[in-house]
Amino acid sequence: MSGTQAGDDRALGALGRVHFVGIGGVGMSAVARIMVARGVPVSGSDAKDLPVMADLAGLGARVAVGYDAGNLGDAETVVAGSAIRPDNPELAEARARGLRVLHRSEALAAVMAGDRVIAVAGTHGKTTTTSMATWMLRGAGMDPSFAIGANIPALGVNAAAGETDVFVAEADESDASFLNYRPLVAVITNVEADHLDHYGTAEAVSAAFDAFAALVPQGGLVLACGDDSGARAVAERMRAADGGPRVALYGTGADADVRVRFAPEGSRLEWSGRTVPLPLAVPGLHNALNAAGAFAAAVEVGAEPEAAAASLAGFTGASRRFELKGEAASVRVYDDYAHHPTEVRAALAAARSVAAGHRIHVLFQPHLFSRTREFAAEFAEALSGADTVRVLDIYPAREDPIPGVTSELVTAALPPGAYAPRAEDAVRELAAAAAPGDIVLTVGAGDVTSQGAALLEALRGR
Repeated sequence: MSGTQAGDDRALGALGRVHFVGIGGVGMSAVARIMVARGVPVSGSDAKDLPVMADLAGLGARVAVGYDAGNLGDAETVVAGSAIRPDNPELAEARARGLRVLHRSEALAAVMAGDRVIAVAGTHGKTTTTSMATWMLRGAGMDPSFAIGANIPALGVNAAAGETDVFVAEADESDASFLNYRPLVAVITNVEADHLDHYGTAEAVSAAFDAFAALVPQGGLVLACGDDSGARAVAERMRAADGGPRVALYGTGADADVRVRFAPEGSRLEWSGRTVPLPLAVPGLHNALNAAGAFAAAVEVGAEPEAAAASLAGFTGASRRFELKGEAASVRVYDDYAHHPTEVRAALAAARSVAAGHRIHVLFQPHLFSRTREFAAEFAEALSGADTVRVLDIYPAREDPIPGVTSELVTAALPPGAYAPRAEDAVRELAAAAAPGDIVLTVGAGDVTSQGAALLEALRGR
């Protein structure tokens, strides 16, 4: 149920003292940061002492390390994300006391109530698109509130309470919690089968995006990427419905309302008989498409088009989205959060464009047993675009092991030696294979990101 439509008991001013279980998480800390900025008394805890917790404490939140029922103090509302287990002592205490318990998405809906909301959803690209929209609004002289599911080095933070009535939010579809929002503008970057542990079928995923688009009011706008068949299908169904919002496509096709003219030497956008340069500082067609969706959303809420587009020259990307970690022995090491085959292909395509004819070496870590089971062959096909591949064991995240599901389901279709049960061996082998000018890319949504430093050290020590 939405925090904006669940009654006065979930309005921001009625929440009282709010306690976050798992406050160090990137999504949870984003909501907590905005609540603190808007004068809500906030406390929270996490299993580990994460850097963002010190930031929140400095802003006035009461923060504890470790979960304990006593951490709730005099909280009146408790916020928990999908990763918090039902037997967490703080969550159990909140239920025993009869406190109001909200999902993170419901808490975010409460802080967005009354604002003109741009909500960005999609199987891939939503973090970058949300970040670009925020960046372009700022570049056009507007000051939006925003909540993004990753740290954004260019913005300095992943969330802030702005001075305008515009709120830009990344809308997570993984557990259908994006249906708690009430956007004025909905951006749909793509729709593919994923999170089947929650949805069960690809058809259920598409139905959830249909429901998300239907949340936009009649005077609002649904922006869908016409280059993606899933997003286009949602747009076509919305256009066929009576009394719905306006619908527009962005993409490279001739029927796109906002058309991307992509070229490595300089891209541009065309819409309504107008053209603006698109000075991208991040590589790849996928980022040009992300920029088009973000641009259209920003212009819809009042951003000056030329200023918004021009500001992208200074946008260096989101954390873990083809992020340069360093260079050693004339080899650049990048890190990317890609954890779906389509994302892996996009990351490798970006690496090819940057490598300029040199080789690509990839250290990949599958994320979730269920995703590996569903997409093992597709992951192998995507990874075959690299010159050298090493695949680590599956990062389980919230899941228990599934019998028979291992990383070797992926590596069975890759050259011998691709499976790497020991990260240190994989790092040594990739560093040895990389020549000057090559790129090494760590890929995955788990802790593979930590291997970037090890790769740089191994390259320096060759």
